[in-house]
Amino acid sequence: MKRIRQLFGRPSGRPGDGTGGKRFSPAPLLSSLGVSSSLFADASNFEQRFIEDYGQIETTVNALRTLGFKVVLTSGSFDIIHEGHSMYLEAARQFGDFLIVGLDSDEKIRARKGENRPVVPQMERLRMVTHQRGVGLVTLKQTHHPKWALIKAVRPDVLVATEDTYTQAEIRELEASYCGRVEVLERMATVSTSARLREIIMANPAPPVSAVNAGSVRGKLASAGQPKT
Repeated sequence: MKRIRQLFGRPSGRPGDGTGGKRFSPAPLLSSLGVSSSLFADASNFEQRFIEDYGQIETTVNALRTLGFKVVLTSGSFDIIHEGHSMYLEAARQFGDFLIVGLDSDEKIRARKGENRPVVPQMERLRMVTHQRGVGLVTLKQTHHPKWALIKAVRPDVLVATEDTYTQAEIRELEASYCGRVEVLERMATVSTSARLREIIMANPAPPVSAVNAGSVRGKLASAGQPKT
């Protein structure tokens, strides 16, 4: 964060040097390194923040490091964004200057959680994550990607995960080869997405099968009684 303030907020020169006290703009420097300055804007700027190609992400990360940024990476499904997701992303962002979020694709979630998930399709989930404060860049994690493909592309200074994501052996391997360190956070949600879905279903129960059948029968009888045209 200090580095961001230095780049985006430092004065462009001394009083009387003809600058008029204007603030330094890093846009030309960022552009010369292949990084869009919109990645640091307050707006979500989804078209710039969503980068699907891991090669392009690697180029962006290299440019950020040239500027002295500390890069943080985390991942998740983020299906039905709730307070716990927002708190988790905010906490992850505190470990560095630029937060990258890998979002599990629809296919990846279905393979793990069943055909009824995710509830929210991947493009909408990606857009929702870019609206979360502090998120710099989002991408998709696909089923065809090799193990730890995104981690290997980013090689983050800090990899943030929840308690059940990696074993101790995996953490040692990650820290030895692919990232600076792994930070493990407790889950911050007071209710899980699955539990929230159960609450929604219980609040809006389906009508009994007998009632549905009765309605169908009544509809058929009414249709049968209508004169043909």
